[in-house]
Order: sequence, then structure tokens, then C-alpha cells
Amino acid sequence: MEKQPILATGRLYLRPFDIADAPEVQRLCGDYAVAATTLLPYPYPDGLAEVWIASLREDVGHGDAAAFAITLAPGGSLIGGVRLRIDADHARGELGFWIGRRCWGRGYATEAVRAVIEYGFSVHGLHRVYAMHFSRNPASGRVMEKCGMLHEGRFREHVKKWGVYEDVDLWGVLREPAPRTGTYIPPPLRGMSL
Repeated sequence: MEKQPILATGRLYLRPFDIADAPEVQRLCGDYAVAATTLLPYPYPDGLAEVWIASLREDVGHGDAAAFAITLAPGGSLIGGVRLRIDADHARGELGFWIGRRCWGRGYATEAVRAVIEYGFSVHGLHRVYAMHFSRNPASGRVMEKCGMLHEGRFREHVKKWGVYEDVDLWGVLREPAPRTGTYIPPPLRGMSL
């Protein structure tokens, strides 16, 4: 069972979620403005926060994720969450995050995301971290850009949110860009004739 540390930034503590966080997770995620910019459901149903936290703990325990409650350092109040889904076979992680509306525009998301990207590279040995956001939510893209991620493209009508197909933007960052020495030419297919 993998144990996850507490990460400290200038203003935040990033700690594992606890089942006691469930009421506050439900309150923050139950805000229409937060749900509208994520894949979170609205209204946020009773009991879902407990199920979600239990699934995070299981994923972390198996080494399939790193998941942190974002809390304010002085008082410890929960303001959001950030998760890195880990694909060890490809040494990559998919980043997702949310922040409660009352804390938008203060740089907390950037601070938390930057810490988790570094954690993924240094502790999990990841080569690549990537993330997606609704194209109509450029604030998330600005967070990714401030964390050193590059805009890699747009998937048109990639997800369906509340009955509407949404475009999503893809961002990524490499631990160290690999030198490009030439063009990869795959080996010939065997047993096939042209």
C-alpha cells in the first residue's frame, strides 16, 4: 500500500483526502459554477463524495494515482482537489484539478498544480504530465501555461457535458524534452504483402 506525503507550498498544504472531508467536498463541488467547468455532476448527489474519496484512497494505495486535498496553510480549510492518474507503463500522468469558487483568481490552482507536477516527476519518475480542460474555460489553460505546460491541441466535441458536446484543449509538459535525433521509421510488418 503506497503512502502519500503532505506537500507544502508557500500558502497551501496538499494532503491526502480523508472521509471527514466529504461534507466540504460535496458543498464545494455542488456549486453550479464549479460543476459547469468540470465533469462533476450537478446537483452533486449525497454520498458521492464518500464514494469518490474511497476510490481515491484505493487508487493511491495501488500506485495508480496521487490525489491531494488542497487546503489553506494557516487554517487548513479545504478549498479544492488535484489528482494525477498514473500510467506507469508509459511513465505519464493525467492531471485534473478543481478549486472552490470563492478561491478563484488567487493563484491557488497554479500553486497546487505546480507542486503536483513536480511530485509526479520527482517521486513517481514520470516522463510526461498532461491535462485537458473545456475550451470555453481559458482560466484552466492559463493555470497549465503558468505551470510550464504547452498547448498541444484541441479535441473537437470530445466530451458530452449536460447534453452538449464540448471541445477540450490538451496541454502537456515533459520532465526533460528528449533530443530529437531523427525520424522514427517503424520496422516492416511481417506476414503482410502490399
